[in-house]
Amino acid sequence: MVQKVQFPETGFVRLPLVLSVFPVSRSAWWDGVKTGRFPRAYKLGPRTTAWRAEDIRTLIEHVDVEERRKP
Repeated sequence: MVQKVQFPETGFVRLPLVLSVFPVSRSAWWDGVKTGRFPRAYKLGPRTTAWRAEDIRTLIEHVDVEERRKP
């Protein structure tokens, strides 16, 4: 059974939640962040990194539009 992920409208989300809605590997994600393909990360503490939920939603919408344009 597939579990539906509750993704917040606003706030910050950690990497496991990001990868649950945008299925790429951790290394591919970090490479995309480094190159600017994916949204930038925010350091919330010395060992805590997160992304704005709004930025992730925008990324997903952008990828959706690009997928629809493919023949």
